[in-house]
Amino acid sequence: MESSTPEFQAHGTHIGAVVYFSSASENTARFIARCQLDAQGINVYRIPLRMNEPPLAVREPYVLIVPTYGGGNMKKAVPPQVKRFLNDPANRVWIRGVIASGNTNFGEAYCAAGDLISAKCHVPYLYKFELMGTQEDMHAVQHGIVTFFADLAAGKVDVPGMKEAQQRTQERLKTHVAA
Repeated sequence: MESSTPEFQAHGTHIGAVVYFSSASENTARFIARCQLDAQGINVYRIPLRMNEPPLAVREPYVLIVPTYGGGNMKKAVPPQVKRFLNDPANRVWIRGVIASGNTNFGEAYCAAGDLISAKCHVPYLYKFELMGTQEDMHAVQHGIVTFFADLAAGKVDVPGMKEAQQRTQERLKTHVAA
């Protein structure tokens, strides 16, 4: 499957991507819009809200920004749309980090989606913020993502198994295309 078109195309020098999911509340979407990551050289992709929409395909390194669901129930913390996206090995191989939002009313499960995805995908949990985030959160994410991708390009960040997983996925994709 070919890569999907970004919701917001990077301006200037392209340095990486953000993939995000936002529910009907649009809290995460508003946060992403305020961050203006495209102006920082970041392609921005949105995971579709409705399961009957065509799936998103991302074929470049990205940081996932995800809200926490479930009202405190850890088994429901990761939105099903995000699970669907990450269950595609061709998408999962490109994840480099995760940022989560949540509600402090969830107690111990505050931003738990980030913990779960970080552990499952073996990537760093970069940041967490509440609901739509504050101005401080917005600046931290803007600066943090740019710095993270610069460090990744310079080899200062090691995502365990990243190179091996990328090679395996590329081989599977070649085999699938050739068949």
